[in-house]
Amino acid sequence: MAIPVDVFFLDREADGTLQQKLQQQIAESILAGRFLPGERMPSSRSLARHLGVSRITVTVAYNDLVADDYLIARGRSGYFVSDTAPVSPRFETPRQPAAGEFDWGRIITPRYAGFRDLERPRNWRNFPYAFIYGQADPGLLDHQNWRLCALQALGQKDFGALIQDQYERDDARLVEYILRHILPRRGIVAAPENILITLGAQNALWMAAELILSQRRTAAMENPCYPGLREILHQARCRTVAIDVDDDGLPPEALPDEVDAVFTTPSHQCPTNATMPLARRKELLRLSRERGFVIVEDDYEFEISFSGGTSPALKSLDEAGSVIYIGSFSKSLFPGLRLGFMVAPPPLIREARALRALVLRHPPGHIQRTAAYFLSLGHYDAQINRMRKAYRARRDVMETAIRDAGLTPAGADVPGGSSFWMRAPAGTDTRALASRLHAHGVLIEPGDVFFARTPAPTEYYRLAYSSIPPERIPEGIALIAEALGVSGPTRARDLALTERGASRVSERQ
Repeated sequence: MAIPVDVFFLDREADGTLQQKLQQQIAESILAGRFLPGERMPSSRSLARHLGVSRITVTVAYNDLVADDYLIARGRSGYFVSDTAPVSPRFETPRQPAAGEFDWGRIITPRYAGFRDLERPRNWRNFPYAFIYGQADPGLLDHQNWRLCALQALGQKDFGALIQDQYERDDARLVEYILRHILPRRGIVAAPENILITLGAQNALWMAAELILSQRRTAAMENPCYPGLREILHQARCRTVAIDVDDDGLPPEALPDEVDAVFTTPSHQCPTNATMPLARRKELLRLSRERGFVIVEDDYEFEISFSGGTSPALKSLDEAGSVIYIGSFSKSLFPGLRLGFMVAPPPLIREARALRALVLRHPPGHIQRTAAYFLSLGHYDAQINRMRKAYRARRDVMETAIRDAGLTPAGADVPGGSSFWMRAPAGTDTRALASRLHAHGVLIEPGDVFFARTPAPTEYYRLAYSSIPPERIPEGIALIAEALGVSGPTRARDLALTERGASRVSERQ
C-alpha cells in the first residue's frame, strides 16, 4: 500500500531546514503508527513537486531515514517503511488526577518560583527597539567556526571522551586553556586543582553560597545587585546585609564588623557598571584578612573594555587565599552556552566538585570540548575583538542619543560593558513606562528588581545595546524621551517617531 502524497506538508515557520522538517514529519508519523511497516513512500519526484522543494531535499531526507532504519530502499521499487523501524511503547493511558486532588502546596518548600526577576517577552527580537541586556547579536557571533569546532569535538579522536561518563572530572583541554590564557589576563595564577567548570556564573554563585553560608552566617551583597544572587542568598537562609554602592562600587568601610562572606562585582558592578578602584580593592582584601571573611568575586564582562586595559581582579591581589573567583563565557561567546568556571583554593574546589556531582555530575562533555577548541584555535579572541569594536561604536551612538534626548544616566561613565544604567525624573514608575513603550516597539528593563530594600526605587531602568542595531538606537532613545516628556538640548520631541515605532512593532508581531 502506498502512502498518499497529500498527507505531507511543511511548516515553513518551524525551525530547521526543509530537509530536517520533512525528516521529522516522517519519523514522527512512523513512531505514532500513522505510517505502517511495509507501506511505500511517495516517489521523491512526486513528493518534491507536492511540497514545492527540490528533489534532492526529499532524497537526502529519505537516505537519512534509511540510515536510522525508519525506511528501507528497494532498488527501483522506491522507499518503504522498514519492518524494523523504531516504535513508540504502547500502554494504557492511566487516569489523570483531577485538579486540586493532591495538596502540593502543603508539600513544596521552600518557594523558588516567586522571586523577583527580570521579565523579557519571548518574542523580544520582533521589537525594533529592544534595549535588552545579555542577549547576543547573531551577526557578531562566529557561527561557522563554532560549528567546525563542534564537528571536530565529535570526531573519532575525541569521541571516546564524549561517550564516557566523566563522573566529576572536567575537560582537561578546557581547564588548560583557562589556566594558560584566560586567567593570566586577569593576573591570576592557578593550577588544575583550583579550577571547576560550571554551568555559567549563576551555577557557580549557587555552589559558593551552598558551601560557605548557613543560617548562622552573614553575607553582604551590593545594592543594587544582580537579582539572581539576591535570591540565591535568600534560599541559603543566611542573614543578608545590602551595602549601597556608589560611583566606585562597593565601599569597604560600609561593611558590618560581623560578616562571613562578601559578594561583589568589582570590575563591572551590576547593574550600575561602576569599576572599583585599586585602592578600594586593596582595602577590601585587607579587611578580609583582618576579619576572616570570604570574598566571592563575580568578574563578568571584563573582556568588553574599550580603554585597552582593565583593573586587576581581586583574586590576582589575594595573598590570603580568601577570594572565590567566578568567570563566565556567556557574555563573551553567547548566553545559551551556559558555561563558566570557579577558581578557589583546593579544599573548596573539592567540596564544590562533590556538590556538582550530586546535582548534575558535570557540564556536557561535548560543549566543554567544543569550547576548548574554539578558544585554543584563536576564534574566541577574534570574536571578542569583533564584539569590542561593535559595542564601542554602539555605545558612542547611544551616548550621543541619550545626551541629545535629555535623558539622565545614573551609572558611572565606564569605557566598556554593554549597557547604561539610567534614572528617570523623580516619581516616575519605570514599570508603567516600560508598559507604555512596549506598545511602540521599545523594550527597556525597569530597575526596581535590582534593589534589595522594599519598597524599591521606581525611577531607575537599564538600557542595553548588545543586540540592537546601531541605526535604530537614536529612534528608540527618542521614543523613551517622548514617553518621559523629556526634551533634549539639541533634539525636540518628535511625535512622528511614535507613529513610526508603533507601525514597526505591529508589522513584526
